Amino acid sequence: MIKVAIVGGTGYTGVELLRLLALHPHAQVEVITSRSEEGVRVADMYPNLRESYPELVFSVPQVDKLTACDVVFFATPHGVAHGLADEILQAGTRVIDLSADFRLEDAEEWSQWYGQPHGAPHLLADAVYGLPEVNREAIKTARLIAVPGCYPTAVQLALLPLVEAGLAETQQIIASCASGVSGAGRGAKIGSLFCEAAENMVAYGVSGHRHLPEIKQGLRRAAGQSVGLTFVPHLVPMIRGIHATLYATVLDRSLDLQSVYEQRYQNEPFVDVLPAGVCPQTRSVKGANMCRIAVQRPQDGDVVVVMAVIDNLVKGASGQAVQNMNIMFGLDESSGLNSAALIP
Repeated sequence: MIKVAIVGGTGYTGVELLRLLALHPHAQVEVITSRSEEGVRVADMYPNLRESYPELVFSVPQVDKLTACDVVFFATPHGVAHGLADEILQAGTRVIDLSADFRLEDAEEWSQWYGQPHGAPHLLADAVYGLPEVNREAIKTARLIAVPGCYPTAVQLALLPLVEAGLAETQQIIASCASGVSGAGRGAKIGSLFCEAAENMVAYGVSGHRHLPEIKQGLRRAAGQSVGLTFVPHLVPMIRGIHATLYATVLDRSLDLQSVYEQRYQNEPFVDVLPAGVCPQTRSVKGANMCRIAVQRPQDGDVVVVMAVIDNLVKGASGQAVQNMNIMFGLDESSGLNSAALIP
């Protein structure tokens, strides 16, 4: 049984980790931390988990208790993992970080986008970007996993078949994406209030969103060259879900793009390429660790439209983190992640 610790268990990604790990046949949560909720039982904060964690209590992070576990998940704000990851790794415990602390390979670039100095640049060389559909082999032996962001997961999975094979113009790609309100986190913010977010849709971060350098980094690796990307995120009035619509120019109109996508993802347990002509729905992935993708070429022109949907808290965060854990410890990749999506 894998002993698990979760640092930062009071946010949406933390409780989603708890939910998914409660169903995991080979993992058990031994430690969960929160400085603000020290002494509170998980069952009292999250009544949906009363049966799964009747005695588990939030505690202040203590390195000796964290390193007594096999793996530590960080479900914390940016910068927190910088201060603890090194000591945990030195003790031989593996780290899976759901924040952006180790996603970017350049410490200076990270500092520019996150507004603070990078706290552990010496660990960047050890960090493996945890997108299993790209880095599965490296994940198997990794000590430190940087779980991809929600928007970067959807956008990269949607574009990989095109850019990996050089099938599209890479300098003028457009990503128009929409996220549910849970992507803003559990903290109280005016923009996340019901009266502000309901019956409303708004773009944000148009001049530059923190996920932009992460997406461009991943696409650059896949394409073997720099990628020109215009990324516009939107907030939509739903709780969970991301819908990404990508536009690119294909270089050969005779290509059967449906077959290209089906072949690229035919062995991927958590990517579903929909039949030709079908558009994905966010509700089809609610609560599931699945990315559903559709590819179309309107009017048989040279512009390809790729649509991808994920649950931002599952395949976009905690589910993908558990998927990484499964790969790291040699388990069935789907362990604890086989739940079907919730409809309605």
